[in-house]
Amino acid sequence: MELQQVIEQRRSIRKYQNKRIHRGDIERMIEAANLAPSWKNSQVIRYYVVETPEMLEKVKKTLPEFNYNNVKDAPVLIVSCIIKNRSGFERDGTPSNEIGNGWGCYDCGLHDMNLILKATDLGLSTLIMGLRDEKKLKSLLSIDDNQMILSVIAVGYADIEPQMPQRKAVKDMTKYF
Repeated sequence: MELQQVIEQRRSIRKYQNKRIHRGDIERMIEAANLAPSWKNSQVIRYYVVETPEMLEKVKKTLPEFNYNNVKDAPVLIVSCIIKNRSGFERDGTPSNEIGNGWGCYDCGLHDMNLILKATDLGLSTLIMGLRDEKKLKSLLSIDDNQMILSVIAVGYADIEPQMPQRKAVKDMTKYF
């Protein structure tokens, strides 16, 4: 699939078929994510892949009810994290500018975008969720306190085909100088 076609086809999916995903496809998605740039090549993104039915149910219960319902049949959840205080920081631990850990969040957004575009390229669908119980997730997945959870990404085969929501025109969001 051509990149433009992948970008145009990608949707946030809120209903999935309960159909298994091959581990190789998950690994291809994470490999694509890892090709995204990061601050000073710091590579601070970490992924926790949840695919067993028992753990899926536990992780889904850390989501608000509406997201739980959106992803109840998703066969995979990927939790994306950053290692805190590395991306956007100097070697002595001081922030490089006023954004600090915001650079790690920015890097994770770039990585997650590559991941969901690769999922689309593989015929899979995704939903990125930011509302979750970080404390419970860290405990369930044994995530170190030096990491910050940014998103939970549902991955699966869509059971719906939503239309693209209205987008702003380039002229309405761009200023040239």
